[in-house]
Amino acid sequence: MTSLGTSKGILEIAKFAVYVTVPVGLMYFFANNNKNLQKFMGTRQYVVYPPEGPRPQSPEELREMAREIARKRDIR
Repeated sequence: MTSLGTSKGILEIAKFAVYVTVPVGLMYFFANNNKNLQKFMGTRQYVVYPPEGPRPQSPEELREMAREIARKRDIR
């Protein structure tokens, strides 16, 4: 191999080592100490729901309102 090929091989080995050790290291960090996970997850709100608005009317109430409007139109 040329020197260029060897340096590429070393670079690929180094990249592979980083790709493997980072997830394994993070899993080791969080799996062995549950307080780390609780501290990390407890400081963030992942789902923030908007405040609940007024409920829509039931179908029966809507039908009754439509009947009232129809009656008012018929009277005029």
